Amino acid sequence: MSITNQDVQHVAKLARLNLSETEEAQLTEQLNAILQYAEKLNELDTEGIEPTTHVLHVSNVMREDEVRDSLPIEKVMLNAPDEEDGQIKVPAILE
Repeated sequence: MSITNQDVQHVAKLARLNLSETEEAQLTEQLNAILQYAEKLNELDTEGIEPTTHVLHVSNVMREDEVRDSLPIEKVMLNAPDEEDGQIKVPAILE
């Protein structure tokens, strides 16, 4: 598989990037080099190797769910940019 100049132009258009011809050529060359390097992985003998999602054993560290007192509303409102009736007031995003 290789990347063509047209592929780079298409992706640049989708990303709304204005690339010069020099940049297009450079990106095409760099992306092809990356694909060539990744292609070397196909040379590895992976017979008998279990698929993994992570190279290290990873597990969630869960803690007990404990009920705790929440922060007092006065302390919370110190961090709010604006407040109204004991609630954090934010700008409207809908018209």
